[in-house]
Amino acid sequence: MKKRMLTALCAALLTGANYASLAQTTTLVNPIMAGFYPDPSIVKVGSDYYLINSTFSYFPGIPVLHSKDLKNWKQIGNVIDRPEQMEFMGERMTRGLFAPAISYHKGTYYVTCTDIDHDGNFVVTAKNPAGPWSNPVKLPQVKGIDPSLFFDESTDKAYVLYNSDAPDRKPLYPGHRTIRMYEFDAKNLKVVGEEKQLVNGGVDLSKKPVWIEGPHIMKRNNWYYLYAAEGGTSVNHSEVVLRSKDVWGPYVPYEGNPILTQRGLPADRKDPITSAGHAQFVEGPDGKWYSIFLAVRPYEGNYYNTGRETFIAPLTWTADEWPMIEHGEKPIAYSYVGNFKEVKQKDARPQTGNFAYTISFDKALDPALLFLRTRDDKSFSLSKANGLTMSLKPETISEMGNPSFIGKRQQHLNCSAETALDFTAKSADEKAGLVIFQDEKHFYFLAKSTEQGKPVVQLFKSTNDKNLELLAQTPVAADAKKVLLRIDAKGDAYDFYVADKPNDWKLLKDKVDGKFLSTQVAGGFIGCVFGLYATSSGSPSDNKASFGYLRYSGNDPMFK
Repeated sequence: MKKRMLTALCAALLTGANYASLAQTTTLVNPIMAGFYPDPSIVKVGSDYYLINSTFSYFPGIPVLHSKDLKNWKQIGNVIDRPEQMEFMGERMTRGLFAPAISYHKGTYYVTCTDIDHDGNFVVTAKNPAGPWSNPVKLPQVKGIDPSLFFDESTDKAYVLYNSDAPDRKPLYPGHRTIRMYEFDAKNLKVVGEEKQLVNGGVDLSKKPVWIEGPHIMKRNNWYYLYAAEGGTSVNHSEVVLRSKDVWGPYVPYEGNPILTQRGLPADRKDPITSAGHAQFVEGPDGKWYSIFLAVRPYEGNYYNTGRETFIAPLTWTADEWPMIEHGEKPIAYSYVGNFKEVKQKDARPQTGNFAYTISFDKALDPALLFLRTRDDKSFSLSKANGLTMSLKPETISEMGNPSFIGKRQQHLNCSAETALDFTAKSADEKAGLVIFQDEKHFYFLAKSTEQGKPVVQLFKSTNDKNLELLAQTPVAADAKKVLLRIDAKGDAYDFYVADKPNDWKLLKDKVDGKFLSTQVAGGFIGCVFGLYATSSGSPSDNKASFGYLRYSGNDPMFK
């Protein structure tokens, strides 16, 4: 009898939320989106989460990822996926689309973004986040970058806020910016009334804060919270918060700012995560709050090739109702435990931790694959027999056009990318193979071509004058139409391999300078991409190259 009573008492104590918190936990592994997934923005609709990121001059633009648990993400589409919407011809890869923001209101999804060199700020809409998304509607009055929408459910009004110039366009110091806002007509997609300045400079103008940007507003317990990045996107990056009882302000900064940063931590800490900022808050499946934000994983100093990635951390509310993520005294962790059940999605490729996958080309292209600046459907074809067949276009990746290139992000510091190439060059100008690409002036190209009429595999390094520097070369058997190509990344070095049959790899060149491909050296805001690439180097050609697959595997020690 006593045993039954004790069992019943334990069962009663473990009902409801208490039982759920003990029985269902999920380990969130950072980064939740590994590789070049910067400037994250997130929205929760019911039990679904939708995440988007900047893509700059890659096409399609702005991936849309779906999750039920903040851990397992599946790409379901892209916001800019039709050349008629937008293309980025003539733009450097680090230009294009900056800092999109996603929101939802009464059955419609909204994405605001900045096309930094041409269209300026714009908004697109969709009834289904997987698409199709509308053609962009320009917001000419919104002068600046990083627009986001806030829908005030208590008044049924909408607002667009953004980073803009210093007052009267007279900055007091370099990096002096403001946060401004208009009321927004969500039905007709245009601003209403007059612009108002909400924040001048940042949290404390006397300290000359720089680059207040990526702003969002949320409402909680009758407070309007305005939070934004501050300090620039490098090692001084941070997130700060202000609040007001009125959406138009005045906004008072939190005395505990910044609410997120990694600056000031020991530089020699193991597996550092740095440059954290550009955050957005979201309620988790467990009813607790979380923040997603960008950060980077350098392999040395400020050197990283994987670009700015999407991270997550718990968000707590202080006793006086201020939000706090991870303050500067505490390193961001590589994992956090959430009190909710993990929900895996069918056919979703892993995006975090160590993983491997193979992309075949017998069906439609994977939505995560990237073109340069636009998509030219006439330049490639897919088939079960040949995989991905590309026309050799005269355009090269050293220029600012649309060469025959399809790529996938490098998602680990230590990883490998491999392909099977079926190609016979008709001249030395014709080259096809595997490239590791940071931008137009920073890449390595492992290519099959011909030298004095004989087939060869060559390794090239880009130069500032659009020429290629030959680093290594090896002959290929005259009757070997197919070759296997592989690039291994090992932090600050890359190794290049070739094979004429599976598992018979021969090293072409190892320990090639990886820092050359880092954001620190190249500048800009993007990360490395492994690309399948075919070119006739400025000459007309009717030749084609076929790629059987793209195989990727990553293995970083911090995930073990």
